[in-house]
Amino acid sequence: MLTKKIFGIVLAGGEGKRLMPLTADRAKPAVPFAGQYRLIDFALSNLLNSGLRQIVVLTQYKSHSLDRHISQTWRLPGMLDSYVASVPAQQRLGKRWFSGSADAILQSLNLLRDEKPDIVVVVGADHVYRMDFSQMIQHHVDSGAGATVAAIRQPISLANQFGVIEVKNDNPNRINAFLEKPSDPVGLSDSPDEVLASMGNYVFNADALIEAVTRDGDRSDSSHDMGGDIVPDFVARNDAAVYDLQDNIVPGSTERDRYYWRDVGTIDSFFDAHQDLISTLPVFNLYNREWPIFSQQLNSPPAKLVRDGRGDLGSMIDSIISLGSVISGAHIERCVLGPWSVVESGARVSNSVLFDRVNIQAGAVVTRAILDKDVVVEAGAQVGESIERDLARGFTVTDSGITVVGKGEIVRP
Repeated sequence: MLTKKIFGIVLAGGEGKRLMPLTADRAKPAVPFAGQYRLIDFALSNLLNSGLRQIVVLTQYKSHSLDRHISQTWRLPGMLDSYVASVPAQQRLGKRWFSGSADAILQSLNLLRDEKPDIVVVVGADHVYRMDFSQMIQHHVDSGAGATVAAIRQPISLANQFGVIEVKNDNPNRINAFLEKPSDPVGLSDSPDEVLASMGNYVFNADALIEAVTRDGDRSDSSHDMGGDIVPDFVARNDAAVYDLQDNIVPGSTERDRYYWRDVGTIDSFFDAHQDLISTLPVFNLYNREWPIFSQQLNSPPAKLVRDGRGDLGSMIDSIISLGSVISGAHIERCVLGPWSVVESGARVSNSVLFDRVNIQAGAVVTRAILDKDVVVEAGAQVGESIERDLARGFTVTDSGITVVGKGEIVRP
């Protein structure tokens, strides 16, 4: 059993430009996901389930809704010196914002000096996955390295989308090279068609981390990024280990969802991650009671699926409906509906994601769309049926044909 003091840092200061317009009014980690959750809930749930009890969330851009969510939801007993605390950019080193994830830690070193941990776990705030970090921490301690990078196996054909880890021939637990989106990667010795892709999760010896970010802060040629600068620095000193997610066993997981990890940094990946939730045997299972994903407990009535005023039946196929929602004589298929959604008589909603308090009025049609909070689709209106019409209305449409309607928009016929 580990007796070392562990401290958690969640990096939540990114702008999330590729998720616009969902990030027009909120930080990326605060974007709603899977109905009642926020993206940051997955990182925090993994840390909490892994036994960490002192966690800070470093925020920066448009952080109000994120700060509010953390303060309202993530309350741990202070009597046991436990907390999840939101920490904004403090400008302790001058009148400037964070210039990268490593700089965010550099400007927040007072947190480490106050708590004096032995080990620091650093994770991103916008990935969807389950992971028991206590197993990675034990691996890190056993390796004797100053830094350990979590990695997931990915097809070699996708290597140009990730930071790729090459291991030493004589020691597969040590990193030989850290390559950013390589065009000619080398496959793994035990699986030539796969590579190890960085998950953006790290474990450090606290003193080694402090030394590394301090040294990086003095470099004018650095982008001050954890993956781009800090990890390669450890690699160059032969002080970086790798932890393969394949070795991580999460209680309650199945062979189908055990190694699920998705970066939801684009509209398409965000949409696809929701589709992963709704099959009969989902590739990411929200219903694992042994490793729950925690979030705010809504003061809402149950969801309701009822006939409409004429007695016509509503239907729901392969979908998730959150608390407070009412489906009245409408057809819902392959959708995720957020809290307090209303879908009225004769409306058809398919292959779509609805955030909180979306109102789909009678006879409206929504197809392959993401509707942000408080969107109203008026009676008879359509979304996602015509790319040209959606673009003319000023909506975002991805290359794959997903329409995104921003917060509070009213869609008229």
